[in-house]
Amino acid sequence: MIFKPLAMRDALLEKIWQAMSKDTKIFFTCADFGSPVLDKIRADFPDRFVNVGIAEQNLINISAGLALEGYTVFAYAIAPFITMRCYEQIRVSLALLSEVRQMNVNLIGVGAGYSYVVSGPTHQCYEDITLMRALPNFQVLSPADHVTSAAFFDTCINQSGPKYLRLDAQILPVIYELEPPNLSSGFHVHKRGETMCLVATGYMLHTALKVAAELSSDGFHIGVIDLFDLARFSASELQNVLQAYSGVVSLEEGFRGRGGLDSMLFEFIARRGLKTKMLNIGVEGAYHFELGTRTELHEKVGIGHHAVKEAIRKFAITLPN
Repeated sequence: MIFKPLAMRDALLEKIWQAMSKDTKIFFTCADFGSPVLDKIRADFPDRFVNVGIAEQNLINISAGLALEGYTVFAYAIAPFITMRCYEQIRVSLALLSEVRQMNVNLIGVGAGYSYVVSGPTHQCYEDITLMRALPNFQVLSPADHVTSAAFFDTCINQSGPKYLRLDAQILPVIYELEPPNLSSGFHVHKRGETMCLVATGYMLHTALKVAAELSSDGFHIGVIDLFDLARFSASELQNVLQAYSGVVSLEEGFRGRGGLDSMLFEFIARRGLKTKMLNIGVEGAYHFELGTRTELHEKVGIGHHAVKEAIRKFAITLPN
């Protein structure tokens, strides 16, 4: 089967809609945020759908209450609002409470990184990886295309506990064209390299694959990994892959050096005793109010295709042959 590009949220919501006709224990909540597929859920299952309005704190508490009653809950809102606007409720009602009570709440945040390009920094989301990974028992899922997003439905249904799915708001090219990745290890190796490997998540996997392909013509044979489970990946399997490289580069559409993917990898490499040098590529620590395309904005903040390629060239010089 060859997949055609689709919005991440629509791919996941379609799976939820299909399952709700068979599983009466699935409940959907949202914070005044819609989509065409969501209209079907609202129309077909009005007794298991609640729009709480622009009230994300209530969204979390209501979702937690429904989960305690045995429902598998999907809560849906724009990424910065479903994380930062209600962070205390997430901490207390989900992260803390799930330590002592079984519950399954899946937070769907749409608009990771710069995907709401014309809405500015209020609607863009550079901090969510840092915030949600700080909660010890939260699973943080970061797909790079709609195929992976849809595949996470099974994870949401079959694994208990709170989860956060950070979805892109734009329709992205399909990466997994024939079948979804194997989710069991939390990552997928796209390319094997020689001395260097790029570890990317979400949108930045597209940049990583493009840069690696272009640099291969210049004699750089670079590995590429899609790290889509940012909290529960297989540490032993990732160690086996990374220990073959003398250099690792992290790529994220979030603030650099502020607790995101790069901090996780720095800590992982240190604790695992890997003799691997690391370069972290992410958004410079400042908010930007300029408008432009995603490509233009990425170049301005240091994570664009050309900026990444230049940084990797300079990093490669520092690595042993």
